[in-house]
Amino acid sequence: MFTREDARIIHSLARRVKEISELPLEEKKRDMWRKHTSLAGCRPPVFVSPEGSWTEMIPEESLLCTDAFAREAEYELRKRIFRHEYVKDDTPVECAFDIPVSSIPINEGWGLTARRIHGTERGSWRFQPVVEKLSDWKGLKQPKLVMDEKGADEKVKMLGDAAGEYLSVSKTGIKIFDFHIAHIYCDFRGLDNMLVDLIDEENMVEDVFSFIKEGLKGLVDEALAYGLITANNDYTYHYSGGLGYTNDFSHARNARVGLEGVWAASEAQEFSCVSPEMFARFILPHERELLAPFGLNGYGCCDDLTDKLESVLTIKNLRRVAACPWANLKKMADRLKKDYILTWKPNPAYLAAEKFDEINLKKYLTQSLMDAKSGYPEIILRDTHTCRGEKERFTRFVEIAREAIDSVYAC
Repeated sequence: MFTREDARIIHSLARRVKEISELPLEEKKRDMWRKHTSLAGCRPPVFVSPEGSWTEMIPEESLLCTDAFAREAEYELRKRIFRHEYVKDDTPVECAFDIPVSSIPINEGWGLTARRIHGTERGSWRFQPVVEKLSDWKGLKQPKLVMDEKGADEKVKMLGDAAGEYLSVSKTGIKIFDFHIAHIYCDFRGLDNMLVDLIDEENMVEDVFSFIKEGLKGLVDEALAYGLITANNDYTYHYSGGLGYTNDFSHARNARVGLEGVWAASEAQEFSCVSPEMFARFILPHERELLAPFGLNGYGCCDDLTDKLESVLTIKNLRRVAACPWANLKKMADRLKKDYILTWKPNPAYLAAEKFDEINLKKYLTQSLMDAKSGYPEIILRDTHTCRGEKERFTRFVEIAREAIDSVYAC
């Protein structure tokens, strides 16, 4: 149970979020995404994720609540208000608040513990291999879902008691289905080692990738058996980029559905410097098998898929394909045409630079959109690890992006 002061803070923030969510503009945004993801849109939507910059915009010490979950809720509500007041992108502000009972883990529950060596607190890091010799892989085991029904029920009650008149608080199953086989391998073995293993120990790589794939399939099967597959045709962010709103699915919010009724995604950015041939041989078949049962799929992250598209396009029910900042946008757009969403991730360095260069940013965005016009793009700004403490940079990025869109698209 929240303290009286915590409940007052949450109640006040929830009221403001509810007011924002009911603005006509928010419904226009939802409709825009539904049309866009169903390949019936006209203009590229703009999604901005402050990510690392959140710690500058809403420092932990600025939170007023004392209870751990109250602070978590406060932080989320303040982010929604900040998005409305400063980011002003095409992400709808919702008054829904989901409390999941479980999730598909990435590198937990596999019998080994991933280790990393960090530089600065918010800076770079590198893998510290725990699999130093091949026999260490024997410690790998198949993961199991961890569920916390009681904890979820308690959180639903606490938040509902504090702000139920403004927030639609729900206990949910699993809504995010992102698969990261190469990521898991590297968490335990290291990136450099994986690249060497692809040459020196290819059978071992095949065996471990297959083991990880089967482990992930087992988690999905568990979720199915427990009835945890939850509709994600809503505000849920999907890993390759973009939101889940779509006209392809008509499920009610948080309905329990089958795999054919949800979005999923996969990526292998650790293969960014691996040849298209080795990509198609080693990793994609496992990812393709994982994604096959799902209704809509996305693929890619921060790796250049320009020369890997033919393999990627063999994924069943593929809808989104990521284009990183150094991809050949024109080549990708010409190949994808209007048949797939080109999830373009512009270079976030413009937000992070010491000087915010609006002139060159507009040139960059305009030229990139011209390159992508033969396709069906969306603008997904991520990896914004700093904005130099200047929140207005997000506002101006969105404004400049819309100016660029206006100059390229007539609708």
